[in-house]
Amino acid sequence: MPDVHGVLIIARNGDRTEFYQDPYTYEPSYTESTPLGAVESHQLGCHLRSTYLNPSSPSHIQGIRADLVQNDQVLVHAKAGGEGTAVFDSAIAVLQGLFPPNSGNLIHLANGSEIVTPLGGYQYIPVEMAPSNVDRALESWTECPAFEQHIKSVYASEGFRETVKSSGPFFGAVRDYVFGRSTALENAIYDFINAQLTHNQTYAYRLPPTFIEQAHGYANYHENAIFSDKETGGIGNIAGRTILNTILHTLQRITFDEDPLRLLLLETSYQPFISLFHMLELVNEHPQLAAIPNHASALAFEILRGPPPELREFLRIKFKNGTNEEFQTYPVFGHQGDIAVTEFLYRLENFAISSQKQWESACGIHSGYFGITSATESMNMLFAAFSVFLLLGVFVLSWFKRRRDTYVPVREVVSRFNVCCVRLTYEYGM
Repeated sequence: MPDVHGVLIIARNGDRTEFYQDPYTYEPSYTESTPLGAVESHQLGCHLRSTYLNPSSPSHIQGIRADLVQNDQVLVHAKAGGEGTAVFDSAIAVLQGLFPPNSGNLIHLANGSEIVTPLGGYQYIPVEMAPSNVDRALESWTECPAFEQHIKSVYASEGFRETVKSSGPFFGAVRDYVFGRSTALENAIYDFINAQLTHNQTYAYRLPPTFIEQAHGYANYHENAIFSDKETGGIGNIAGRTILNTILHTLQRITFDEDPLRLLLLETSYQPFISLFHMLELVNEHPQLAAIPNHASALAFEILRGPPPELREFLRIKFKNGTNEEFQTYPVFGHQGDIAVTEFLYRLENFAISSQKQWESACGIHSGYFGITSATESMNMLFAAFSVFLLLGVFVLSWFKRRRDTYVPVREVVSRFNVCCVRLTYEYGM
């Protein structure tokens, strides 16, 4: 049986308060994690520990230190935008389950005393975050004109219009249970109903049977249509295409480099799951995956290394849909088993979005001023140009002042001014 050489985990945040997204721009509202969400994420962390850090587990990661975390072996990224607050809290809860407090997490001081970290040896593991406007890997669908056009196209499609008609009776009946919120397929109200059903007992007593199941089904249809595309490199898959760059880079680090990294945790929201399930062609044979994953779900990429003489690494994809399910293996691209890492990289590397410039190109963000694609860069260039022309004006006025008592032909003044401009153009690229 091949050894697990490393694992990449994409985890969804745990339960959180109601979360609203604009149905046309997906601009997010504020939300925060709940104690239930922390428990769900902690349970996921404990499950990951028993699966990948327990030496007796068949999926144990070879060479990883399980008692006290070795930070060069573990890397954690958490989404900052959108549901960022809940996502960050979920990442911390997962890590508490993965690497629980250990009394061996201590230091001996020069005076002979022994200091154990707080909370019985709590392990502090760095979590990397970046604002969504700086790092688009984990939230690439907001402020993206091409994606907004994709949303409009989905709403205008024949399939969506037919579903609007068939869903009319439900959205009419549920109006009394959403307290003034828009009831239409474009604005799927499952998140509100689910949050109330989970946390509001009075609401739970009043909500008619099957309403939560119907709302869930229409939300699954809505989000699957928005965060997927007929083409692997289509704009509908942008949530998967941006996170894909991190996936591919990590696979290369663990597989081909003399790198100590063994475990990467990407804590994020539900959108990349849907896109990746389509991009990996998992929905073709498993249509139940064309839906919103449950809270504290996890998608695992296991890097397997067989015994000699087999020198290639293979990839095994597993998915765990929430806290009530176990990991299930899902072969990708129609394979009947594991896929070679090299084939996986070859199939997907051209679809990954790996930079801000590529993201702007995919989203159709371009500025006509000086060919700059960033508003900030445009302002900087304009300021620089204004400064140069201001200095030029001061220089010319000073020159006229020095020469005011000396007659200089107009042609000579113009000629000297033009020479000055040519020099500035050459030196500053204006």
